[in-house]
Amino acid sequence: MLRVINILLACCAISSPPLGYLPGLSIMHLHGMSDMAAECGSGNCDAWAARDPSGILSPYKFNRREVQSEDVSLRITHCGVCYADVIWTRNMFNDSIYPLVPGYCFKIPADYPLSKAAPLLCAGITVYTPMIRHNMNQPGKSLGVIGLGGLGHMAVKFGKAFGLKVTVFSTSESKREEAINLLGADNFVISSDENQMESLKSSLHFIIDTASGDHQFDPYLSLLKVGGVMVLLSFPSEIKVHPENLNLAARSLSGSVTGGTKDIQEMINFCAANNVYPDIEMIKIDYVNEALQRLINRDVRFRFVIDIENSFK
Repeated sequence: MLRVINILLACCAISSPPLGYLPGLSIMHLHGMSDMAAECGSGNCDAWAARDPSGILSPYKFNRREVQSEDVSLRITHCGVCYADVIWTRNMFNDSIYPLVPGYCFKIPADYPLSKAAPLLCAGITVYTPMIRHNMNQPGKSLGVIGLGGLGHMAVKFGKAFGLKVTVFSTSESKREEAINLLGADNFVISSDENQMESLKSSLHFIIDTASGDHQFDPYLSLLKVGGVMVLLSFPSEIKVHPENLNLAARSLSGSVTGGTKDIQEMINFCAANNVYPDIEMIKIDYVNEALQRLINRDVRFRFVIDIENSFK
């Protein structure tokens, strides 16, 4: 029987399908699938692809064979945009193959908006996995969040949903209103203010570090209680830590990138049950190059989502 399923692409997911659910679908990458590849400019399917390390995306057609009785037909509805798209389209890891268009599949509860679900599979799981791994879901405990971008705003939302007291650290005073009034953080601290930082010494159980640029680690580690955990989610060029900030208080510095399929589905279900929704800016696909540049410039609140369903009408 032919099954038709709604799907979010790039950071994508399967919605509750009308005719059944196919588990176990993995990455859907248009390049490298021999029965899909075609010359740019011809084919029966529409997409946007990067052709070279400039990272500029443009309309791209490719061929799929006819859907057969044992196949699952996917209808793409929304596409999340994250910094990984910058990395792969611009070949920053020197392993991109062009033309390039990426994606995943997961089941989304029927009452969860598909436009909000897309960022969960990137920013959401990047934050959720280490929070669960390090038991950051204990109500009443304290969480520090460094940076208030796509990852940081999800860390605040999960922290509040877990019942934590959340403090946001930022170098920009302009983030205060968003942190407190929009996202519901309990406290906001300018990280460059030594007096504010000093007042929080040994006060936090956990810290999630989402800051993308190079920064010091010791000032934040000193804010942890005995046995506290700081998790790094970004890729600074180096990490320098004074041993006493770890050893004397039995603190830990850990790293994380993403989560497995079981973690992702668990996170999606948690978000649906607890009304956790990413804050997004919806765009059409012909705005994607501007969106990627704004992402580089940190000019987004807090995640772009492409309205695929209406972009190709």
